[in-house]
Amino acid sequence: MQKKSLDFWVGLFVVLGAAALLFLALKAGNMSALSLEKTYDVVTRFDNIGGLKPRAAVKSAGVVVGRVSDIRFDDKTFQATVTLQLQSRYQFPKDSSAKILTAGLLGEQYIGLEPGGDTQNLAAGDRIKMTQSAVVLENLISQFLFSKAADSSSEQKK
Repeated sequence: MQKKSLDFWVGLFVVLGAAALLFLALKAGNMSALSLEKTYDVVTRFDNIGGLKPRAAVKSAGVVVGRVSDIRFDDKTFQATVTLQLQSRYQFPKDSSAKILTAGLLGEQYIGLEPGGDTQNLAAGDRIKMTQSAVVLENLISQFLFSKAADSSSEQKK
């Protein structure tokens, strides 16, 4: 009788551990926010998407209003084409803008939507024309170092 009780508790512990690992895997893969809600697709183009990944959040005013469904490279315009899946209950004007933002200093990247003032709303298949690419930390550092080097070389010539 004692052995069966021990086997039950060990089995329960193993099942709970497996459930915890599954939960962590879904959270890490950004798959825990699966939704059966109706959506519509909108396309945007960016010069640089940084570390943006599929299933990244699309937020407006801090509220998740959709997800990134697809990222492709357009070899004709040399831009990244990003498809957004927006929830149908959220409607945005046609002149809305999209920019890639970072949650915190080194956090994950997401797309921020800023609504415009147009009277017509975006529909499935529409394109957001006003976009702002991701800020790449390496580019900022290299610009800073280059400007410091230019300042020091101009001071030496004086």
